[in-house]
Amino acid sequence: MTTFVAGADGCPPGWAVVLKDLAGRREPQVLVCRDMAEVLRRPELPGLIGVDMPIGLPDVVGPGGRRPEAEIRPRLGDRQSSVFAIPARAAVYADSYADACQRSLETSDPPRKISKQAYYLFPKIRELDGLIRDDPGLAMILRETHPEAAFMTMNGGEPLDQPKKVKSVVHEPGMALRKRLLMEVADFGEDFLSRKPPKGVGMDDFLDACACAWVAQRIAQGAAQSFPARPERDANGIPMAIWT
Repeated sequence: MTTFVAGADGCPPGWAVVLKDLAGRREPQVLVCRDMAEVLRRPELPGLIGVDMPIGLPDVVGPGGRRPEAEIRPRLGDRQSSVFAIPARAAVYADSYADACQRSLETSDPPRKISKQAYYLFPKIRELDGLIRDDPGLAMILRETHPEAAFMTMNGGEPLDQPKKVKSVVHEPGMALRKRLLMEVADFGEDFLSRKPPKGVGMDDFLDACACAWVAQRIAQGAAQSFPARPERDANGIPMAIWT
């Protein structure tokens, strides 16, 4: 069985990463990695990495984006706006926002452009896509997660009633709720969750990375579920599913 798992959430310097030892011999660690290749080179050799980033890109998308987003979004209640509709591969690899919108119009049914928030994710989506296309075996290690879906699962299947941020400002009740769930359900210690994250990592990024690590643990233990239950594959054979 995998000993180390990791959770990764995008942040300005690269990736906020939480490493967890499933054998309990080492305390969790939080660090910043410039790219995902650096995470994969860690001496701990995480056997599963829950990543808060879309993995797998279809050639054409229907209403609501890819099927993983379309399935998980309605379950999240007031938190569903955190799930962006990711367009087809051609749009993700466009050279500009205008070009991405045009390609999205051509590869979506019904035709639609893309949001700026989704567009800003494209460099990291391409990073993961390139790694897996170069080494298809990484599709079993890098698993797409979504923090709000993870917190919903921790909360007994109920979406959280408090946001992390309000108008881009940290919302303390929402952060406190997520910390409590990470302590009570995901077995993270209060001291660990209360520490100051590394430079360039927001507290919300840190907690999201913890949630992703918990999902990686659930996958390793055979307790996780995926949306959809039977993942589809893109034209490159990459599975498309959100794990929780």
